[in-house]
Amino acid sequence: MKLGIIGLSGCGKTTIFEALTHNFQDTQGKGEDLIGTITVPDQRVDLLRDIYQPKKTIYAQVEYFLPGASAQKREKSQEQPDFNKIRDCDALIHVVRNFEVYGYKAPSPLQDFTSLDEEITFSDFLVVEKRLGRLDLDQKRGNKINPEEISLLNECKRYLENELPIRRLPELAGAPLLKGFALVSAKPVLVLFNNTDDDNDLPKANGLTFQENSMVIRGILEKELAQMSPEEAADFLSEFEITASAMDRVIKRSYELLGLISFFTIRSDEVRAWTIKSGMAALEAAGTIHTDMKKGFIRAEVLSHNDLIDAGSYGEAKKKGVVRLEGKAYEVKDGDIITFRFNV
Repeated sequence: MKLGIIGLSGCGKTTIFEALTHNFQDTQGKGEDLIGTITVPDQRVDLLRDIYQPKKTIYAQVEYFLPGASAQKREKSQEQPDFNKIRDCDALIHVVRNFEVYGYKAPSPLQDFTSLDEEITFSDFLVVEKRLGRLDLDQKRGNKINPEEISLLNECKRYLENELPIRRLPELAGAPLLKGFALVSAKPVLVLFNNTDDDNDLPKANGLTFQENSMVIRGILEKELAQMSPEEAADFLSEFEITASAMDRVIKRSYELLGLISFFTIRSDEVRAWTIKSGMAALEAAGTIHTDMKKGFIRAEVLSHNDLIDAGSYGEAKKKGVVRLEGKAYEVKDGDIITFRFNV
């Protein structure tokens, strides 16, 4: 899972990046692309590790990408990202300033969010219009074209012309024929309102319904927390009434935003977490591990994590009858422990 961090100048993108990744930057690196890969904390994996004592324990991972501003845009004091850089991201984290800062006007979070979102929408409009122009030219030349692609692109164009992001239409955003265009406004968005240390409230929406997934993050405070030892952090969490770190909370919301779940595999030398889309069939889940597993799929031996913990061991779980054999169409559940039987 790759998440791109975006936001207007002065919103605290780098601070948020550091709080999430514990990858702290010096001022010399400003303007460069930053990538931080973190392990997804999962107590279920911890318990499996303790039970099986494998040589390797592999957790799921999340990659956070903070695109740097081009030299030209930095000179103009505008740090909007090159949208082409984030087209391969699975989702976006849109950081919005909700704090006072010297040299900037008073915070206007909803206006700031809308401003950058409209730029993203316009950039997608140009991509769609350019493709439609090429298809029109191909049609005039007598070349074969896909009418479904034209229909989908025209639907996108109508929506984008009204400054509406494609993500508002999930079926259109997920259309396979549009996948290659990697439209930025079609990507799921998690809005992080970056507040001051003593403000844990969402900004007022002036009576309007805010249509995005959003949460508050106190960036400076969370960055300080990320630099502390576990003992110091525990006291800090209690003092500021923080139930979980920014990293944990943002990962949880990101999984929900993308509709992701985890299943686990256990071998003699390895316990591993795998991340898949909710609702994925066992056959497709097998393919995420290895194409041979999908090709030669026979059965999936499935045990829920909770049932294993209740039973105490895999052997006891089998005796209790909670280990099941499932077929290709079985819908994998969050927390399933799966052994795939296959033959190639």
